[in-house]
Amino acid sequence: MRVLVTGVAGFIGMHVAERLLGDGIAVHGVDNFDPYYDVALKEARLARLAGRDGFAFERLDLADEARTAQCFREGGFTHVVHLAAQPGVRYSLVNPGAYLRNNVTAFGNVLEGCRHGAVAHLAYASSSSVYGANHTLPFSEDQSVDHPVSLYAATKKADELMAHCYSHLYALPTTGLRFFTVYGPWGRPDMAPMLFTRAILAGEAIRVFNHGRMRRDFTYVDDIVEGVVQVLRRPPASSGVPYAVYNIGNHQAVELEEFIATLERLLGRTAVKVYQPMQDGDVPATYASIERLQALTGFAPHTPLADGLARFVGWYRQYFG
Repeated sequence: MRVLVTGVAGFIGMHVAERLLGDGIAVHGVDNFDPYYDVALKEARLARLAGRDGFAFERLDLADEARTAQCFREGGFTHVVHLAAQPGVRYSLVNPGAYLRNNVTAFGNVLEGCRHGAVAHLAYASSSSVYGANHTLPFSEDQSVDHPVSLYAATKKADELMAHCYSHLYALPTTGLRFFTVYGPWGRPDMAPMLFTRAILAGEAIRVFNHGRMRRDFTYVDDIVEGVVQVLRRPPASSGVPYAVYNIGNHQAVELEEFIATLERLLGRTAVKVYQPMQDGDVPATYASIERLQALTGFAPHTPLADGLARFVGWYRQYFG
């Protein structure tokens, strides 16, 4: 295997690359170091990979059609893990163009690269956000995802549709992975664990949306990585349309107040909470059905929230001093 990992300096991308390298698999990582959040954190992640046997890095903007095509022509990739994207539900209300460029145009270029490069399997990041206005919990891959409530969700749904077209037309094996609220060491600064930890330690207020009536399926990053690697080795069957979609979540809907209380205990501080209404584009609950993932791989995410948050807090104190 020779695997292209896009978004390799990102949160999940770095962890996936580390795991693949640890398994003795050659990894070619690409990233454009988008300044959506602190680039220094991305550089620090990449530094953990640089110099390791089997790792190569290329600075690349996947929305650049010509350079992306060149990367695939010269790379000789057998598999692709596409994690590069413009993340964040709330930011899609502010800068919609970034989502169309980085989540749709760039993904189209990756699909073309995989098609012409005869890639054996493309596994790509979708999101639990595609479930949008669904109210039936847990979220199952059988449910309709035709009613997104944010542009971010719409672009992820578009990726799934585009992948299906390439699987149907060109027999390209593709698998979409709907991630549920990933957290852990080296996490993104715009997500709750980092935002809340920084504010609590500084004695600043945290914003608690929907007046605290929120539930999330918090999934530890190592469980996400295990799911990605397990699925990558199992492309959809070539008979018919080689296309699949799987949830990867912890199969628990945790109350936001419980999440905050756990973080308070680990930090030894009490949070100052400011309760606010639900934000546009957000949903009150996420909760993953993981029967399909478990049937395919025999694996189910299992890290308890308290254990995962303890590892995150330990990393946070070490990294930020």
